[in-house]
Amino acid sequence: MKYLVVVDMQKDFVDGSLGSPAAQKIVDNVCRLIAGYKTGGVIYATMDTHFKNYLETSEGKQLPVKHCIKGSEGWELDKRVSAALDGKAQIFEKLTFGSIDLAKTLADKLDVNDTVELCGLCTDICVVSNALLIKAYCPENEIIVRSSCCAGVSEESHRAALATMRSCQINVIE
Repeated sequence: MKYLVVVDMQKDFVDGSLGSPAAQKIVDNVCRLIAGYKTGGVIYATMDTHFKNYLETSEGKQLPVKHCIKGSEGWELDKRVSAALDGKAQIFEKLTFGSIDLAKTLADKLDVNDTVELCGLCTDICVVSNALLIKAYCPENEIIVRSSCCAGVSEESHRAALATMRSCQINVIE
């Protein structure tokens, strides 16, 4: 079985408070990837989820930019990604970079020959965190990151995260 994890393709990361041209550029690639899994595979998605007190949290003190506040427009999935998912994904709201619940769910479901592919935002924060968690919980499964469907905070940090994942036996493909 093939599993796809769409990481944090939310408005604030695409074209909102923390959006970037690089993030906007991958949306069509992500939608095409989703379409391929809808005919044969299981799709999960993560949503970065914060609350009104975000600036008082440990993360908010390090990154003092309000984003992905639950219930706000910026918290919602990008409209094109949401349309591509068409309600077919199980959503994992997460309070931090990686989702332990997602990794545990995959560990409970995966057979040894199953693969997990990740795409989304940001390569150097939430994609790498989730990829490493999934690899830790599912060490015998092939974990794939599709680089053309990811964008980082910067091109340099995107490349560095891809290199880190390769060194941890995660298969990075175009």
